Amino acid sequence: MKKLSFAAAAATLLQFLAPAAFAQGLGERDMWWGPGWGYGHMLFGGLMMVVFWGGLIVLVVLAVRWIGSDAARREVPSRQTPLDILKERFARGEIDKKEFDDRKKVLGD
Repeated sequence: MKKLSFAAAAATLLQFLAPAAFAQGLGERDMWWGPGWGYGHMLFGGLMMVVFWGGLIVLVVLAVRWIGSDAARREVPSRQTPLDILKERFARGEIDKKEFDDRKKVLGD
């Protein structure tokens, strides 16, 4: 029983001493072999931030261009002048030559 209580006491002591030992660090090698790997993570993190925001901005610009290109592709219906409409009606045979000439004079052409 004495051995068991000694083992329990040693385990408890080790549990409280181990974090204190790791808190001391590794000295000069701490920057290179520690969990942060020196200052390299700062450069990589900054680079990843630029890549992330740059990629997000590029995606937004491409989306706006894609949406805007749909509006540019739509044909705007051409506005017909009254003379164009008169010529169409004459071509379809809705009006005869005399009526075409009379209305053309009225339009001023």
